[in-house]
Amino acid sequence: MKIGILQTGLPPADLGARFGDYPTMIGALLGAGFTHETIDVVAGTPPADPGAYGAYVITGSTAGVYEDLPWIAPLMDFLRAVRGRAPLVGICFGHQIMAQAFGGQVVKSPKGWGVGLQRYAVTPHAPRLDAAQVAIPASHQDQVVVPPPGAVVTLASDFTPYAGLAYDDGMAISFQAHPEFDPAFAAALIEARRGTRFDDEAADRAIASLSQPNDRDRVGGWMRRFLAR
Repeated sequence: MKIGILQTGLPPADLGARFGDYPTMIGALLGAGFTHETIDVVAGTPPADPGAYGAYVITGSTAGVYEDLPWIAPLMDFLRAVRGRAPLVGICFGHQIMAQAFGGQVVKSPKGWGVGLQRYAVTPHAPRLDAAQVAIPASHQDQVVVPPPGAVVTLASDFTPYAGLAYDDGMAISFQAHPEFDPAFAAALIEARRGTRFDDEAADRAIASLSQPNDRDRVGGWMRRFLAR
């Protein structure tokens, strides 16, 4: 199956050279049976034809969906056009921009950063995710605070109540966390942001959490089943 990956951001250059870009990470998570093309929506525009690919995945980004950037509105228009026509999966910024495009609200949270390995309860609206809870690397301050009409919560925590959403047309799911992040990359990203986005104590705590078992493969399997159905 051929996936269009809507690239909305890049890792820091030195980390990109070591670990690859976000589409590469997503491709590795999805594994065999999927191929992908990267669509750089920051540098250009989304595809003119929403049916150009069998499904779409929207990556993470350092941008905020509420920012006045020239590529944000065209991307939201594209997501509204493709909704119901091809499967959509949003990750972090992708989760947020789907929510914003479909009628929800995203803000820079006063709670601060959710970083390191984050644990989420799995709700009954996620029947394909066979677990009571999942632990996934995360890196975000922005959060969905009002889910869109027609969205149900699939993953939740006290810190991030809308950490996973599924849409009632059965064609879109999204996650606030980063199942595509290998723990080594997640730790390196924290180190790169130490002293700027969070202090030493928060960085040390987040890096230590990444040594614990995670559910990246479980969530990746959910994505694979969703995209291939």
